[in-house]
Amino acid sequence: MEKKRFEALSCSICLELLREPVALHCGHSFCQSCVEGYWDSEGERNICQCPQCRRTFTPRPLLQKNVMLAELVEELKKTGLQAADLCYAGPEDVACDSCTGRKLKALKSCLLCLTSYCEQHLQPHLEAPAFRRHKLVQPSKQLQEIICPQHDKVKEMFCRTDQQVICHLCAVDQHKDHHIVSAAVERREREKEVDQSRGRIQQRIQEREEELKLLQQEQKTIRDSADKAVKDSQETLKQMIQNLQRRMSDVEQQIRSRQEIEAAGVRGLQEQLEQEIAELKKKDAELQQLSLTDSYLVFLQNWSSPSEVSEDTLSSRTHVRPHCCFEEVSAAVSASRERLQDLLRDTCTNISLMLRAEPKTRAEFLRSSRDVTLEQKTANTRLLLSEGNRKVTYMREAQFRPPHPDRFTDYLQVLSEEPLTGRCYWEVEWSGDAVEVAVSYKNISRSGEKRRFGLNNKSWSLFCHDSGCSFTHNSIITKVSSVGPSRVGVYLDHSAGLLSFYSVSGTMTLLHRVHTTFTQPLHAAVWLCFKFGSSCEILKLK
Repeated sequence: MEKKRFEALSCSICLELLREPVALHCGHSFCQSCVEGYWDSEGERNICQCPQCRRTFTPRPLLQKNVMLAELVEELKKTGLQAADLCYAGPEDVACDSCTGRKLKALKSCLLCLTSYCEQHLQPHLEAPAFRRHKLVQPSKQLQEIICPQHDKVKEMFCRTDQQVICHLCAVDQHKDHHIVSAAVERREREKEVDQSRGRIQQRIQEREEELKLLQQEQKTIRDSADKAVKDSQETLKQMIQNLQRRMSDVEQQIRSRQEIEAAGVRGLQEQLEQEIAELKKKDAELQQLSLTDSYLVFLQNWSSPSEVSEDTLSSRTHVRPHCCFEEVSAAVSASRERLQDLLRDTCTNISLMLRAEPKTRAEFLRSSRDVTLEQKTANTRLLLSEGNRKVTYMREAQFRPPHPDRFTDYLQVLSEEPLTGRCYWEVEWSGDAVEVAVSYKNISRSGEKRRFGLNNKSWSLFCHDSGCSFTHNSIITKVSSVGPSRVGVYLDHSAGLLSFYSVSGTMTLLHRVHTTFTQPLHAAVWLCFKFGSSCEILKLK
C-alpha cells in the first residue's frame, strides 16, 4: 500500500517524490522545476504539452504550488518510505525489460520470451492462461547464453560425453549416440557431488579449526610459560642482587670495624711516642744547657739530677705491630667475582642450549639445510670434484690445478667454499673403505704432523668405516658406534656452540654431539682414505 502511495506521489519525469508539486489542467502533477525544465527544453514557450498525456496548453500555464499534494508528500516522507523500497535496479541487478524510465529490479526471467520482468509486469505470466507454458526462472543477465545459437532453442539437455549444455535439436544432430540427459538431471547429480564435496570440505574445516584451537592453546601455554619464566628469573636475579648488596654492606662494615680497631691501636702508640719524644726533647735541652756551663762545680752538681734514659723503654715504644692486610680481602672478593662470573656464564650457556632446542625429525632438520659445495683451491690434486663441486673422488692420476697456499698436499682433504654460521644442516653419502665427515676453521694448518682433520684444536671429525665410527678432536678419539652409516647428517648451531652428527636412514639416530665455543666461521670438510674410487658426496637436499 505504501509503495502504491509512493508511485502516486512520484514525479513521472524524475521518478522521485514530488518537490514543490504543481498540477496541470489535465490533472497530472509534477515537480515544478521538472515540468518547467521540460517545457524550456521544448523550445516553444507559448505552446506547452503535458509530459504524460501530451495535452496542449496555450498559452503557457501559470504554475502554482499544490498545497494538498505537498502536505501528502510530507506525510509520506515521515513514514520513512524511500525510493529504494520500490526496488529500483542497480548496476549489479537484473532490470525489468518492460519498465520505461527508471527500471525496477526483475523478479523473474522467462526462457520463452527471453525477457526479465518486475513484479508488476510479471502479473500476465502469472494470471493469463496464454503464458502458462512459459518457463520462469530466477532473473538472469545471460538469457542469450541459455539459447542455442544454432537452433535458437533453450539449452535444456546435457551431453555427458562432451560435457556441455545443448538443446534438444543438438541432441539428435551433432550429439547423436552420445550420453544425453536433461540439464535438470545433470544438475541434481552435480548437486549431490557438490554436497559431498562440501561435506568433506566442512569436515576438513572442522578438523582444521580444532587443530587451530589446539595451536592457539599451545601458543597461549607457551606465552604463559615464557611469562612465568621471565617473572621467576627476574625475581631470582633481583634476590641475588639484593643478597649481593647485603653481602657488600656486611663486608664494608667488617672492613670499617677492623679499620677503627687498627686505627685506634695506632693512635695510642702515636700518642705514647709523641709524649716520649717531648720528654726526650726536654731532657736533651737540659743536658745541652748543662753542657754549656763554664763552671765545673755547677756541671758536676747538676749532672746527677736528669733521670736516665731507658733503652728498654725506647725499643718497646717504637715497636709498632704489623697492620691488617686488607689486600687479602680484595683478593678474596676478586676470586669470588671470578667464580660468580663462571657460574653465570655456565648458567646462561645452559639456558641458551635449552631454549635453542635441537630439531627432532628430519623434516625439522631440513628447514636449516644449506647448499654446500667444495672448494677447488683447497682440494688435494688427487681428488676429483664433480656434481657441481658437491662430490669428491680419489683418482689414480693427479688433477691439474695451479699451486695455491690453501691446498692440502699430504692428505686427501678438502674444505667447503661457503663459511658456515648460524644454524646449518647438510648430509653426505660415501663409498669406499673409510671417510671423515668433518668441520674445520679455514686457517687449519696445511702442513705439519697435525694437519689432518681431528688431530688439532681447529677441526672436529667423524671417522666412518664399515666396522663402525669414532669422533676425534684435538687428537682425542671417542668411540661412537659399531656400525658405519653410509649417510651422515651434520647439524651445526654455531652461536650455541652445538655440533651433532646423525645416522640418516628411516629415522635420525644421534651418533655424537659436541658442546663448545666456536671462535671462527666453520667450513664443511671431507677426508678420503687412500683407496682408488673412494668418494663422498654432499647431497642436494630439497
